[in-house]
Amino acid sequence: MNDILDLAGRVALVTGAGQGVGRQIALHLAEHNSGGIVVNDFVLERAEKVAEEVRATGCKALAVQADVSNLESVKAAVKKAEETFGSIGVLVNNAGNFGAVPHPDAVAEKPFWETGPDAWNSSIGVNFYGVINCTSACVPGMIARRAPGRIITIISEAARFGDPGLEVYAGAKAGAAGFMRAAARALGRYAITANCVALPGMSTPPVEAHMKADPEKAKKVLQKYVIRRFGRPEEVANMVLFLASDASSYITGQTYGVNGGFVFGQ
Repeated sequence: MNDILDLAGRVALVTGAGQGVGRQIALHLAEHNSGGIVVNDFVLERAEKVAEEVRATGCKALAVQADVSNLESVKAAVKKAEETFGSIGVLVNNAGNFGAVPHPDAVAEKPFWETGPDAWNSSIGVNFYGVINCTSACVPGMIARRAPGRIITIISEAARFGDPGLEVYAGAKAGAAGFMRAAARALGRYAITANCVALPGMSTPPVEAHMKADPEKAKKVLQKYVIRRFGRPEEVANMVLFLASDASSYITGQTYGVNGGFVFGQ
């Protein structure tokens, strides 16, 4: 029986893949005939650990350190990946949150007018410029491959729902989604698709610890979800795998919410 999610040997770069959702995406892609997984993280040791997990599946892996908010850092990582595996066929822009070294005001959920550019750049650098940097570094190689390519960007439902205290973060994620829609139009002629996956709160160790410490807050937050639990990394990875495969070859410029009904699409 044919595997409709087979990646046909495409090499995949997953940013921010040293933990959490990114780690699971890397493992999912590895298990479906990727030609190699490039595991990026700001902390090289985390990337190397996940790369070992990828190799245990029988897939080739390369760990690369890069700060996605820095274009030269990204270009160096992509160059290393292409020298090792050839051009990248799947880019997953997963790196996010508030950057590798978040500004204290960015994570304090203060109104934006009580903060300033240093705090704003914690969100804008990784969530907006990071997507532009990684996409611009990978696209030339994708075009040169003359084969289908896939770009998938992980955004937040904050971009569609809006959250007080997360105004700049929400704006950066919305900017990334707009960028992807425009990129989809520009890249379609090269058989490269560009889509987004929008997430709400996810069941990762930091979130679980935070909610366990404040059960009443967890209960209040989950009242906004139709499916009253946080999402699991493997559920996000399932959608990313679909968008990375030829099963999604006629889909581009879209945003899919893997969100338990937190936000309904129109």
